[in-house]
Parts: sequence; structure tokens; C-alpha cells
Amino acid sequence: MPDIPLGVLDLVPIPSGSTAADALRNSIDLAQQAERFGYARYWFAEHHLNPGVAGTSPAVVLALTASATSTIRLGSGAVQLGHRTALSTVEEFGLIDALHPGRFDLGLGRSGGRPPGQPTPEPATATPVLDGRAPNGLLIPPRFNFERLLGSPRIALQGRLLLLPGAQSQGYAEQIDDILALLAGTYRSPEGVEAHVVPGEGAEVEVWILGSSGGQSAETAGARGLRFAANYHVSPATVLEAVDGYRAHFQPSDLLDKPYVSVSADVVVADDDDTARELAAGYGPWVRSIRTAEGAIEYPTPQEARVHPWTDEDRELVRDRLDTQFVGSPGRVADRLAQLQEATGADELLITTITHDHADRVRSYELLAEEWSRR
Repeated sequence: MPDIPLGVLDLVPIPSGSTAADALRNSIDLAQQAERFGYARYWFAEHHLNPGVAGTSPAVVLALTASATSTIRLGSGAVQLGHRTALSTVEEFGLIDALHPGRFDLGLGRSGGRPPGQPTPEPATATPVLDGRAPNGLLIPPRFNFERLLGSPRIALQGRLLLLPGAQSQGYAEQIDDILALLAGTYRSPEGVEAHVVPGEGAEVEVWILGSSGGQSAETAGARGLRFAANYHVSPATVLEAVDGYRAHFQPSDLLDKPYVSVSADVVVADDDDTARELAAGYGPWVRSIRTAEGAIEYPTPQEARVHPWTDEDRELVRDRLDTQFVGSPGRVADRLAQLQEATGADELLITTITHDHADRVRSYELLAEEWSRR
């Protein structure tokens, strides 16, 4: 399905026994390889206080990666606006766009901006789901309750360390409007004072909104005519409501005349199914460490994963993520990605692959690209 581009979403994982520097070098190498394999985009996520993830600042990693690549689009998946200002965001991306113009996607996320205890909206999806399946058979698991994670002491500490004392996050939609105005050079304060960001104003960045539900992120992206990226890999239960909510609110803009959607998936590909399952063995303990709010552990080897002690509660905690990870031979995984694309109507797919060994990770992306190009 070469008409549906594939992109890469990289968390810059730290494998057990290695260092953050190793992880960064691996990610830059993977971006170079992804460019050679024909991937359309390479995005970096933003995470904090996670021992097994080195991607704390997308803009910094993007600057390093831009110097090591030449054609692949690079972006954030996503800059988390709950602890940033519109100005700092535009300035960061303006700086890297000044040296590498026309190559960057400014992906914006809302994480960190919702106080613990504030419920996540649960809009109804327009796409029917029967017995946990979309009409084409795509698995839509039960909804995961993120309140345990969002209300944890570690997340509270993260917010406290990222925000200046006494500071409060700006309203999300207002912050998006300020970013768009600063990029376009049309910003005016309530008192009528102009602000012009140099470098930043006029930067050739493509603005995306990332969201996991059909709530504020999807509505904001649609109402402002922006591109939208939905997360099947983070919250598979709500991917259909996310894309439906975005499309329902879409209004054409100067940036986009019709809805444009990317959907993410967790993937591990190998030459055969058994090898792929072995390479993916560390995924369960790794997801568990995230969902217990302990912070992502260093990604374990298959051998370390096999001796991980599991409780019934642990297994239930990660079941939706394990059931929706696409693992297997190139043909098997491409079939499941095609099913995801059909169910969501995605214009692009964003692939996240983590294995302990860097060579296995590179090979997974290579095999998938080869299979996808043949379809």
C-alpha cells in the first residue's frame, strides 16, 4: 500500500545494559536507515522522569537528527504543551527550521495540562463497535482507566518540576491559537501589541495535533483545520472515537482543505512469527512499568522478560496493549496494519517498534517497508 505512507514514532528507548548516549546514537542511526528505507516521517516523543527513555526534548533530538539526515521529514510526537508557552515552542522549532527549512512537523500534545481527577471526556464514536471489534474486525479493547497513572505521585512531581513555582498551564485551545498566530506573524496581545518571533515567524513547519480520544485535542484540530494523529498504540480503545471526533469537527483552513489523519501502532517484524514474538517479549514488562506509574524501565532482553514475575493484576493492566501490538512476519503485520488503516480511514500510519537489540529494530523497519511497498 505505497499510497498510504509509513512514518516512525521513536521514544528513544534505553535497552537494559546500555546508556542514554547509546539510545540517542541508535535513534539517529535508525532515522538515517528509515530515510533509506523510504519512510515519510520520523517523529520523536517527549517523556520525563523515565529511566528507560531518553527522549526528553524533541526539539534537541530533532536538531541532532536533522544534521544526520537530508530528506526525511522530522517532527515531534508530541511537544507537550502543559508545561510550555507558545513562544518557547515556536522559538525552538524556528531555530531548527532556520538551518533545515521545510522539513519539520510540529506535533502538539495536551499531556500535562489536565489536573489529576478531572475526567477524560468519553464522546460516542460514530463508527460502530460490536463485541470489541470494528466492522472490519479490528480489535477495539475495553477502555483503560488512566486516572491511576495521572494521579500518581511521580506524575505530580513531574508537573511540579516542569512548571515554574506558581505557574499555571495556558488553556489548550488558546495556546494552539497563539502558536498558529506566532508562526503566521499575526499575533496581537489583548492590548493590541504585536509579537514577531525571529527565527520562527514564517517557519515552514507542518502543524499537527496528537490525541487519544475524541475530546478537546480532536475538536481543536478539527475546528482549526489542522492535521491530526490518533494513538492506537497508546489508547487502542478510543482510536475510532478520536478520528471520528476530529472529522466531525473539521473546518477547512488555509492550511488544510479536508481532514488528514495519521494513526499509530506498536509493531515488531521479523523473518518469521516465532522470531518476532521472541523479539517482542520485553514489551509486556515495559508497558507494565509505565502503567503502574513507576516510569518506563530500561527495555528488557527476551531472557529478562521471561523471568519477570507476573500477577493477574499486572496481566490485566497491560492486556489491551499486548492484544493490539502487531507482531509477526512481514506479511502478517502488513495485513494488520492494512486492517487498522481501513477501520480508521488513516491517510498515514505511524510505526513504533522497540526491541532490545538495535539491529533487530532496524531490521523490523526494513522488512515492513519492503513488504508495504509491494502491496
